[in-house]
Amino acid sequence: MSELLIFLPLLIFLAAVSGFAAGMLGIGGGIILVPGLYYIFSSLGYPPDHLMHVAVGTSLAVIVPTGFVSARAHAKKHSVRFDLVKKIGTGIVLGVGIGTLAANQISGDALKLFFACALLFLAFFMQLDPDKWQYRGEIPPQPWPGMVGVVMGTIATLMGIGGATMNVPYMTLHGVPMRQAIGSTAAMGVLVAVPGALGFLWIGWGEAAVPPFTLGYINLLASAVLIPFSVICAPFGAHAAHRVPVKNLRLIFSVFMVCVALHMGYGAIFE
Repeated sequence: MSELLIFLPLLIFLAAVSGFAAGMLGIGGGIILVPGLYYIFSSLGYPPDHLMHVAVGTSLAVIVPTGFVSARAHAKKHSVRFDLVKKIGTGIVLGVGIGTLAANQISGDALKLFFACALLFLAFFMQLDPDKWQYRGEIPPQPWPGMVGVVMGTIATLMGIGGATMNVPYMTLHGVPMRQAIGSTAAMGVLVAVPGALGFLWIGWGEAAVPPFTLGYINLLASAVLIPFSVICAPFGAHAAHRVPVKNLRLIFSVFMVCVALHMGYGAIFE
């Protein structure tokens, strides 16, 4: 009971921060949820061996309903390019399978180190200005989009994110309008989250050394708290985005990502 009194307020705060950031920057909350969940579980003294797996699996589970809602809203505004979802999404689903199998074979520290390294890369990726770095006018033909999807799906699954931080820049760099890139990415996030969450449910099935209320590698209590509170706070972030220059916001968030990555990487190697 005493753990719940600590656990629930921390989850609500985490949900508020991730939802606010998602609304403000147009990214998924997984980049915040995964390290946040890991540090919350760790601070409560749970065995560390599978905490990173639980954080990743829970984040993917949270993305399932929020991703569906987001994708549906974008589809109603005709901002989802289903041709791009098909082109890139086939590779994403394959990448999710690869990422899930890889997660089943690596330790918690290895998964934490991978997250840290990928987070450093994404922090740099967020600073690319599509207006200055447009590579070509359109998405290339297959097999290139599918191959890109495999890489994105693998990375997103191992990180517990929907992949917006990678997908949006990739599409805008190829001339896709920002609104269509964001809408299409929302749909692709569902392609990551649904099989990814099911995969982490499967590979963690029967694991005993996990926090309470955990099924497979998905913490059900955390999911139940994070989903509604993150959705509630997202509009506040969107409102804030109109008051502060987006370039400054992305720079601040990139610095935050670098700090988290360095801390997690240090912990994975030296602790």
